[in-house]
Amino acid sequence: MAEEAISPSEPHGQAQTDAAPAPRRRLSGRAKVILIAVALVVLIGSAIWYVQYKAHGQYMQETNDAQVRADMVTVAPRVAGYVAEVFVADNQDVRAGQPLVRIDPRNSRAQAAQAEAQIAVADAQADSARAQVREQYAAIDQARAQLASAREKAAHDAAEVARYRPLAASGAETRQQLAQLQLAARQSAQAVRAQDAAVAMQQRRVATFETQVKQGLAQAQAARAQQSAADVDLNATLIRAAINGRVGDRTVEVGQYAGTGTRLMSLVPLDKLYITANFKETQLALMRPGQPVEIKVDALDGIALKGRVASFSPGTGAQFSLLPPQNATGNFTKITQRVPVRIALEATPQTRRLLVPGLSVEVTVDTSSAKDDIERLRDEQRKANRQER
Repeated sequence: MAEEAISPSEPHGQAQTDAAPAPRRRLSGRAKVILIAVALVVLIGSAIWYVQYKAHGQYMQETNDAQVRADMVTVAPRVAGYVAEVFVADNQDVRAGQPLVRIDPRNSRAQAAQAEAQIAVADAQADSARAQVREQYAAIDQARAQLASAREKAAHDAAEVARYRPLAASGAETRQQLAQLQLAARQSAQAVRAQDAAVAMQQRRVATFETQVKQGLAQAQAARAQQSAADVDLNATLIRAAINGRVGDRTVEVGQYAGTGTRLMSLVPLDKLYITANFKETQLALMRPGQPVEIKVDALDGIALKGRVASFSPGTGAQFSLLPPQNATGNFTKITQRVPVRIALEATPQTRRLLVPGLSVEVTVDTSSAKDDIERLRDEQRKANRQER
């Protein structure tokens, strides 16, 4: 027994080395079945995902760089003046044609009255010129009558000279009498010429008065144009809503001076909302107008809306920025550009009431309807390459 005991001086590690190794633990049959089942599920799931991706998933283009938008209308006055009345409050729904703001109309009324007075003056001048034309026609008739009388007298005097000339030659009448008759005949002939010139002068004065009539009519027409402009300005003092919408960002108050073009408020057409999604240029190859879109609004958690691709911007967002990039430099860095895409929202009026411009959304466009376009382009490229060879 003493020999079989371990000596106290024998190292402890040597005893462990001499001990037999522990047997390796093996998986049970049930565990093997579970692992095989999990592997099969993963393999089948991966296969299903790959098939779905190749058939449909690869054509789904999505982005979270999208917002709800609306074509807002800025309300601004056409005429300057002090604000007399404000008919709407913040966030109030209004209809097209509904009064919003009234500018003090007294200046516009005064301008309209002044234009009306100018019309009256011009009409009076035209009437006065017409009366002068009528008077001138009477003067012409008088001058023509005088001309006819002068011609008759000249003919009579010429006849007397012709009658007295043989008598004076025979001595039956004195030559003095003949000379007097000849003098009278010459004077009568000159009177005819003078009266003829008077008739011509009176006729020319008609043209002068008719010109004055036209001038008065033109002045009246100009005054009426001024009155029309004044009436437009007078009507513009009452600012009405141009569209149906909701009042937003109202800054106008009674007593405030509003200059021409000063923004007073904005009208947001909540019934005409749409989505602007900024897709990367690498996502647009198969995107076409009319393709269906799934829309997820951050404010409506769990609700998916439907839409359609409406149109594409004619340029990237960088091209329409205040300072567009100038890439013709030595330190150019290529950056993937984004193109704004407009998406028409297909939602009920009840859903639209929950949306306002500026909300963040995530959109997914199904581009599978254009999946054959790329292959068609590739085939055309192959044919072109073969023809070049």
